[in-house]
Amino acid sequence: MMVGFRQYVAVLLVLSAPFCLGIRSIPSRSIDGGDFLGFDLFTEAPDYRNGRGCPVSANKITSSCDPSLVHVAMTLDSEYLRGSIAAVHSALKHASCPENIFFHFISAEFDSASPRVLTQLVRSTFPSLNFKVYIFREDTVINLISSSIREALENPLNYARNYLGDILDPCVDRVIYIDSDLVLVDDIHKLWDITLTKSKIIGAPEYCHANFTKYFTDNFWSDPLLSRVFGSRKPCYFNTGVMVMDLVRWREGNYRKRIENWMEIQRRKRIYDLGSLPPFLLVFAGNVEAIDHRWNQHGLGGDNVKGSCRSLHPGPVSLLHWSGKGKPWVRLDNKQPCPLDYLWEPYDLFKHSNRIKDHHQSSVLFPPSSSSLIGFSSFL
Repeated sequence: MMVGFRQYVAVLLVLSAPFCLGIRSIPSRSIDGGDFLGFDLFTEAPDYRNGRGCPVSANKITSSCDPSLVHVAMTLDSEYLRGSIAAVHSALKHASCPENIFFHFISAEFDSASPRVLTQLVRSTFPSLNFKVYIFREDTVINLISSSIREALENPLNYARNYLGDILDPCVDRVIYIDSDLVLVDDIHKLWDITLTKSKIIGAPEYCHANFTKYFTDNFWSDPLLSRVFGSRKPCYFNTGVMVMDLVRWREGNYRKRIENWMEIQRRKRIYDLGSLPPFLLVFAGNVEAIDHRWNQHGLGGDNVKGSCRSLHPGPVSLLHWSGKGKPWVRLDNKQPCPLDYLWEPYDLFKHSNRIKDHHQSSVLFPPSSSSLIGFSSFL
């Protein structure tokens, strides 16, 4: 399969904790009200079905507690909605058992698109999808966030991954967290089956050749009490956009609080310049289950300032990640795509007749609703 994909790449390159409330969404083919707000945004995805040998649930899957499930968590908001839809589409398309994937979507409390609208958009695009939308309360983390080199990195929703152990059902003991600016080109079940050894809490591709010191300021490295956190470890950089997480060990070790402690220190001493990544490095770097690099070909969005074009890393590819400033849907809309952006395009379900040239118009498409939480069941 991977040989075929790399040939495809070559051809295209030549051509070119009161943390939340929960909204349970049970798969249904009925779409209430037709178009949402009079604006039918996405084409309905094909109805992907399980292949032979897939785990069989005793009942129709309606709960995230079903033991046959592969759990995937990601954020869902109006700005990156198009990327999220493409990511889901890619995961289903390449999965051997798509009906056994359960998506946990984390939505910001005050997003310009109400969680109810986002839920309807997902259901209309993927009528058979097993998923649930959670409302992330931004005041949970807003007072811990410090300024970053790019404003987008200060979005409270970027920190939702810190709270998955509190947000998701207690029965969910393992989850794959993925960012909204990526696509899978391989079976996500292979990633799910990776073993976390020696009591590892998370698994992710590591990059030990990277200059690890640059992720922290001189204030950090010059303070012997702070920098000794790495004294007994050999830290390597890893990208938090793709992680396999053991939520049982996460909860038992209160890793949410460990991350928050570093964020509190950052507010006082300015020990890093990036957003939600450095606290994860401080807690986990040097103690990560190293996953093959094929599962996070990251950096395709360029750096955090210019967002210039990048090429693929050497080696096989299972997941393409447009981390950095440049996003493929924006560059494609602006008719200034990078060559690799064409690899994202086949998973884009956004209707071209509805293409939004000015992304600031999202407030018109998704007017805020003060009553968006009314009638939603408590998930505490």
